[in-house]
Order: sequence, then structure tokens, then C-alpha cells
Amino acid sequence: MKTFLDWSAYRDAGMGDAYADIPRQGGDFAKAVAVCIDSRQCEAAGKQVMCPSFRVSDNPNLSTGGRVRLLKAALNSELAEQALADPALAEAMDLCVACKGCKRECEANVDMPLIKAEYLAQRAAREGVSWRSQLFAHSPRWLHAAPWLRALVRRRNASPLLARLSAWLLGLAAGRPLPEPALRPFAAPVPATTEGGEGLPEVVLLVDTFSRHFEPAVAEAALAVLRAGGYRVRVAEPAAGDGEPGRPLCCGRTYLAQGMVAEARSEAQRLVQALLPQVQAGCMVVGLEASCVLGLRDDAQALGLGEAVAQVARHTLLFEEFLAREAGAGRLKLPLAALAGRQTLVHGHCHQKAVGAMKSMRRVLKLIPDHDFSLIESGCCGMAGTFGIEREHAQLAGAMAEQALLPALRANPAARVVANGFSCRQQMRAHGDERPRHLAELLHEALAKG
Repeated sequence: MKTFLDWSAYRDAGMGDAYADIPRQGGDFAKAVAVCIDSRQCEAAGKQVMCPSFRVSDNPNLSTGGRVRLLKAALNSELAEQALADPALAEAMDLCVACKGCKRECEANVDMPLIKAEYLAQRAAREGVSWRSQLFAHSPRWLHAAPWLRALVRRRNASPLLARLSAWLLGLAAGRPLPEPALRPFAAPVPATTEGGEGLPEVVLLVDTFSRHFEPAVAEAALAVLRAGGYRVRVAEPAAGDGEPGRPLCCGRTYLAQGMVAEARSEAQRLVQALLPQVQAGCMVVGLEASCVLGLRDDAQALGLGEAVAQVARHTLLFEEFLAREAGAGRLKLPLAALAGRQTLVHGHCHQKAVGAMKSMRRVLKLIPDHDFSLIESGCCGMAGTFGIEREHAQLAGAMAEQALLPALRANPAARVVANGFSCRQQMRAHGDERPRHLAELLHEALAKG
């Protein structure tokens, strides 16, 4: 069985363990599946992130362990490639929202989102890639090359007829608005860098596709906050000699999420080539979107790009992780002022939770004087990239949001809302709540008052 991702990190997984139950087909990929010890922790009640689709359905096939059992059965078949098309397995993998909760909360750290990426690549090799998947995967290129998309999306959102047409043609949920591109995408300021304070690390700000094209105010606020702290900041740009110097950098997640591994590898390699010289010069890479940063720190390690991607990953932090680290070291000096008396509710993106970044969020939020905030005890919001706007998934995605997130918002209509995940903010807005902002925007507001 040919695999599309590099699973060599699992080469020794289960070796010597009589109970490992490694499937016959799939090599190191099968070992990655077999690290599950079938403890059924993924099906336990509690405040876990994993597994969102299981939590709203109680279908054991939709838990991490359930997916493992189905995958093992397929990989034990003589014709594994064909067995991977089993309808029960197809449904289970289709309803995995790649939250990464299992990578942190499972006792064996099963990485089901990466396993799903391999599964999707296998399916793409058998069946090809659908028009909708290609549309979503290529969105960074579309957003860069087609500024007319903004008008098209606005018309679609405003017209029930066009919304139904998009449901019929592309499988988009007619009852869910699509995120609308901004009138002007984020552009790196001139000059590209400013002088920083003595003894402070230099920062390379990684502006992801979603912040750049949909919410440029997030990137602008982050840039302002970092510079107010005295840091020398430059925005990550394509490397010299890049074949597409005018196209912004992208981590490749949109491709990996659709099983297009070769394209994801190409994007990640382009990003690493741009960041590696900066990292080698002692800079820290700071990103705004958890899924993009985790894509670089985690998933990109399986793309076969060698030590370069690992070196960049070691020097890459989320915005809140960087600020929390600098505050802990006594280097962060931000002139923040107290905000108006309202409480702030904080919703964590699943990938923030997967890397433990909510502790950093809490530490940074405490920097604002007299700040009353609380973290919403919720699992996945349900948007999960494009999951929540897909016709066949929108209802399930809404059920995920209704488990805890939306009731908490309705119970506190006057509170500020902070959510660092772009998809999380879009899910809230799709359900009529326009309050969510990125942490960078909240800090920028506190700076302005200071």
C-alpha cells in the first residue's frame, strides 16, 4: 500500500508490544493507527474537546477509537485500498472535524486529523478530487488572483436564489452565509521593519490567508501591539527567487484538509524557504491563526520536508504564546488601560486547546488592568474550516455549537467576545452574533485607551 504522507515517526510504534495489533497493510501508517489502546476515553463524558461528532450523535463509530476500529478492519484486508472505501468508514472519516483534541487528550495521542489527511489522499487517488474540494483547497490562490470574489460572495449571501444555486452546484449550505473577503486585503506596511528595543527578540509576523483576505484588521492590530511593545517586526514575505513573488505565503492547510498532499507540500516548502533564513538569524515567527501555526509545527512534519521544517517549527509561536512568554520573561511592556466594565467571554479554538495555548490566553488577558474575563467551557464550535458551510454537514455543525458555545453567548448578551480562531468567529456570526474579535484587537483597544 502506497502512502502519501511521511509516517516514519511511527516506525517503532508498538514494536515488541504483543497487544499492539498492528494491521497487515499500510506500514508505518498502520502503526500510527494502532497506537490506540482502545481505552474508550474518547467516549467518556466530560469537558473534552474530542470527539465533537461523537458528542452530538453518541455513535461509537464517530469516536477516535471507533474510527481506529474501522481503519484496522480495512487495513487488515488483502485489498486495503478498496477496503478504505467501506461506507461505514467513509462516514466516520467524513464526520471527523480534525479538531486535534485526540492528539492532546487521548492517552495514546492518536493523531486522527493527520490520519484523516492520509485517508483523504487515498480517496483522492482512487476517485479524484471533487469540484467543491478543489474550490476550497485553492482558496488562497483564488483570493489573491480574483478580487471580484468579494462581490460574488456578497451577492450570494444576499440572494436566497443564489444561495440555493450554490447548494445545488457546489454543495454549500444555503442557510449559512459565506465569509466575505475584505474590500482591501492586508498589506505589509512601508517601511517593512522598524527599530526595536534593546534585548528584545526580532519578530516575523506570519499573516495567514484568512486574516489577510477576510479580517485584515486582526493583522493590523497584532502589528500595532507588537510594535507598541518595542519589538522589531517584519511581515513574512516570499523568499528571493520565489516562483510567485507576488502571491502571499500560505501554510498549505487548505490543501491538506482536502487530501491534496502534493499541493500542501509545495505550499509548506515555499513557506519554510521564506522563514528559514529569518529563523537562522535569530528571529521568532509569530502567527495569528492556530490552525496555520499548528499546521506548520505539527502536520508539516509529515510532508517529508526534512530538518528545515522542524527548525522553523521550533521557532514558531502563536501570538498569545509569544506575548505570554515575553511577559513571563519580564520583557513585555505594553501601556494597557482598563476597558469598560463589561465582562469578556473567551472561546478557545480546538487547535489552541490542542497545544495548551489557552494558558497563554489567560496570562495575556490578565495584563489588561481590572479585566473581568472567563473562558467558555465549550468544545468545537462546529465550523471546523469549511465543515460548517457544507450542505450535508451544516446541521451537525450547528448542533456542535449548540452544546455549549451558543447558549453561553445568549446568556451574556452584553459581554465582549474573544475568539482567536477565524472559523470560530465565522460560526458565531453565521448564527447572528457579531461580537467575536481576535485577542490582538482587544489588546489594541486597550492600547488606544492607554
